[in-house]
Amino acid sequence: MLSAGGMVPGAGGLKGSLVLIPKKALDFHDFHGTAMDGGTDTELFGGRVTCQLISSTLRGRAAGKASRGEVGEEANLEPSLLLKKSLLSVPTGEETFEVTFNWSMELGVPGAIIVKNNSDTEFYLKTITLDDVPGHGGAVVFVANSWVYPQAKYSYNRVFFANDTYLPHQMPAALKPYRDDELRNLRGDDKQQEGPYEEHDRVYRYDVYNDLGDARDVLGGSKHLPYPRRGRTGRKPSPNKPDHESWGETVYVPRDEQFGHLKADDFRDNTITALVGTIMPIICTLLDDTKGEFDTFGDILKLYTDGIEVRNIPVLEEEGNIPAQLQLQLVKDLITPMALDDCLYKLKLPRPHIINEDEKAWMTDDEFAREMLAGVNPLMIKRLTEFPPKSTLDPSKYGDHTSTITEAHIGERLEGLTVHQALTSNRLYIVDQHDNLMPFLININKLEGSFVYATRTLLFLRGNGTLAPVAIELSSPRLQGDLTTAESTVYTPEDTGVEGWIWQLAKAYVAVNDYGWHQLISHWLNTHAVMEPFVIATNRQLSVTHPVHKLLHPHYRDTMNINAKARGLLISANGVIEMTVFPGKHAMPMSSMVYKNWNFTEQALPDDLIKRGMAVEDPSSPHKVRLLIEDYPYAADGLAVWHAIEQWVADYLSIYYPNDSVLQGDVELQAWWKEVREVGHGDLKDAAWWPKMQTVAELIKACATIIWIGSALHAAVNFGQYAYSGYHPNKPSMSRRPMPVPGSTEYAELRDNPELAFIHTITSLFQALVGISLMEILSKHSSDEVYLGQHDTPAWTSDAKALEAFKRFGARLVGIEKQVDDRNKDSRLKNRIGPAKFPYMLLFPNTSDHTGEAVGLSAKGIPNSISI
Repeated sequence: MLSAGGMVPGAGGLKGSLVLIPKKALDFHDFHGTAMDGGTDTELFGGRVTCQLISSTLRGRAAGKASRGEVGEEANLEPSLLLKKSLLSVPTGEETFEVTFNWSMELGVPGAIIVKNNSDTEFYLKTITLDDVPGHGGAVVFVANSWVYPQAKYSYNRVFFANDTYLPHQMPAALKPYRDDELRNLRGDDKQQEGPYEEHDRVYRYDVYNDLGDARDVLGGSKHLPYPRRGRTGRKPSPNKPDHESWGETVYVPRDEQFGHLKADDFRDNTITALVGTIMPIICTLLDDTKGEFDTFGDILKLYTDGIEVRNIPVLEEEGNIPAQLQLQLVKDLITPMALDDCLYKLKLPRPHIINEDEKAWMTDDEFAREMLAGVNPLMIKRLTEFPPKSTLDPSKYGDHTSTITEAHIGERLEGLTVHQALTSNRLYIVDQHDNLMPFLININKLEGSFVYATRTLLFLRGNGTLAPVAIELSSPRLQGDLTTAESTVYTPEDTGVEGWIWQLAKAYVAVNDYGWHQLISHWLNTHAVMEPFVIATNRQLSVTHPVHKLLHPHYRDTMNINAKARGLLISANGVIEMTVFPGKHAMPMSSMVYKNWNFTEQALPDDLIKRGMAVEDPSSPHKVRLLIEDYPYAADGLAVWHAIEQWVADYLSIYYPNDSVLQGDVELQAWWKEVREVGHGDLKDAAWWPKMQTVAELIKACATIIWIGSALHAAVNFGQYAYSGYHPNKPSMSRRPMPVPGSTEYAELRDNPELAFIHTITSLFQALVGISLMEILSKHSSDEVYLGQHDTPAWTSDAKALEAFKRFGARLVGIEKQVDDRNKDSRLKNRIGPAKFPYMLLFPNTSDHTGEAVGLSAKGIPNSISI
């Protein structure tokens, strides 16, 4: 009840609470800062941070402000004895403050709030909650989740909206100017310069990949080397190549896209810097003290059991703004050194899942084939529809690259079927890297220590539902005049003697192809790189009050930041990827060539499976498609997750788009999609497959696809990396010499000392240790991971219908968890666990887990976003 004068009753006025995290609680230079030690931030009291409410119903009466909501008086933050949370129970350093507003009934319901930071340091603002707002029937929550810098850093006020949802034409007129202002600020429309941007800037703009080093081509902006756009940093041009961006400066990423929310003991972005600045010198020191090669599988296994002694650890200097003390902690977290004395350490890596139960199961044909259905890259297998396999390479440049695999090679391995019968009964499958790699092999094999084949692997679906490799074709390029033809050899399974080891090497060359394609295409290009334009466009064109922004924003968490880190340290010239993965300096141009044929509509799982011939449309099936290999763990679990995502998106969007005409009239949505298509993925803007975004069905499919890419697809190709590739004989990243031929010294070595010959053919010790260390970083879940079906802010919307639909989504995902568990217990589904006794859990949602069970190298769980 209001007082007679129209003011909120009671001497205290309209009360609320504000939750923030002081900068020092998350400062890597002071990771046991004041807030973490139980101190208080008195600098934030006494008027140094103020708030002003903005009416959603009453417009200002001052001259020139008639279109804007009335702004209330400034209110100061106050220390709260009742609401302040115990720092012992809140390791992130959250602090809660009270705030009391002088707000009258005639001003209506607050719809936005201005927050002014008059202190000298930034803080992370989470939420502001007003209790018992008159005329509203309850609390009003303002969701910020944003860094607020000192007011002097901004040329405008920081405005945060209540957690209501509005299409542009539905926005209260009093709030519409604030909505438009915020989008202009995020686009940087008022900034004349193209940079450099400063840490506090909140500008989302696009750029090409011109920051990989002067020695590398610019990716994007040309038909020759197309690429998705990345976030503009505004760094100065390189003095040597003006079309390239200079190095050696801080890389700008909008502050709200950075890892600021992480708990003090995670530091996932900085562990990548530590890998380059600290771990690699340690490994170099190790190589100085050893012969620099593994010789036996036992040598490799000691890495996970006994560890490797390392002397003379390099002096730890500040690297990438990470203090030496913190680097040492990161080293300990990353590769568990155990100090024996002042100069001797033992480097010991966690035991990968693939050898946890059986150290030799990875060598079996059954496990080799199973990983094509349930490994870290289960996206390459296709149903074979013609025999022998044909090539799509331009015959005017490459001649005839038809496979040399014949029926004589495989006929006795088809359980009595002819090749024609096996084809027509959907029993033959292929993992074909031939056309993908052949155009690059001449240059790749000119690199020092590199000898790679283009491979075709033919597989037969046995009666028990498992796959068996029946032939592997290894091809090398051969120049014949103006043509690059193929010189090919076909290998078939052998179990014993030197021919058995020849077969093991043939599988290793296939695994090398798979590792490189997985890292560069399945993982980097098809999740990280293609997602960034959606992140940028959403922030530039969709208000935080827009339903599609609310839907997609959780699936962008940390993506721009991890991509920036990757460009600086991993995919850049002489970066970790070039050093450890076989394409070397040709890696990124190769991914550009693949991007030419990227198709957004084919990223939806059902469409991908149908394209690869792994499924057919079936309206009677629960997921509208039927798998041709029923026991295909990635697809079986993935379809359940895809269907849950699609149902959630449909339920949610139907609240706001009752028909197609509403969607067509949504100016923000149309601007968003136009910018995604014509700018963010501008090199493919003329592709006919882009949805026109004229129907609600198109929007549902597009949003479901974006969520799928950022959550489940990335989880499937990322979090099993260490589990499968942490033991590098199973997934080597390089091959260094050709297949031995009878009569050669190498053939004799393979006969007399097969383990040494095998190991010296694949990834070197240095490349293996650096690559494995990277795999460990990339495969870890954070302790504050937010999984699909969860939300980091419970009050993310005030819409009860949306909250109920999200609850149903979570319940469906929990049901999928039980399905996954049940499938893994079903002895009929032999591809679920396989010879390595490693159950497929990469698409186990982990929605129901709130205990941290999936933290670390769990090889399970679907985070909301590409956050590592």
